[in-house]
This record gives sequence, structure tokens and C-alpha cells, in this order.
Amino acid sequence: MIVTLSAVVLLGVLTFVLLRGRYVGPLSALVLFLFGFFTAGTGAADAIRAICLALADAARHIT
Repeated sequence: MIVTLSAVVLLGVLTFVLLRGRYVGPLSALVLFLFGFFTAGTGAADAIRAICLALADAARHIT
């Protein structure tokens, strides 16, 4: 739950910054796509959430 909430906050801030700066490109599209799935709670959100949790877990174990 903490990782998901942090991801939503981070992606929300990134979305705001990208929209405010009028930057449109592949990165902003990816950020908006992920933000939509984390907040919408659709069936695809579980798969995306699992991938993000796996990436966060892998990053935590890198030393």
C-alpha cells in the first residue's frame, strides 16, 4: 500500500510538471498512462501494479 500511494503521488506530481511545462513526448505519455491506471483501478491496474512492485523490490535489493 505504501509503494502504491507513493507511486500515485510521484506520478501525479510528474504529470502536473509535464503538463505545466507543455512538454509532450514519450516520457510524458508514459507518466500519464501509468497515472491513469494507478488511479482508475481497472483490471489492467493489477498487472501494472505487480510490475511496479517487482521493479521496486528489485531496486531495493540492488547493492
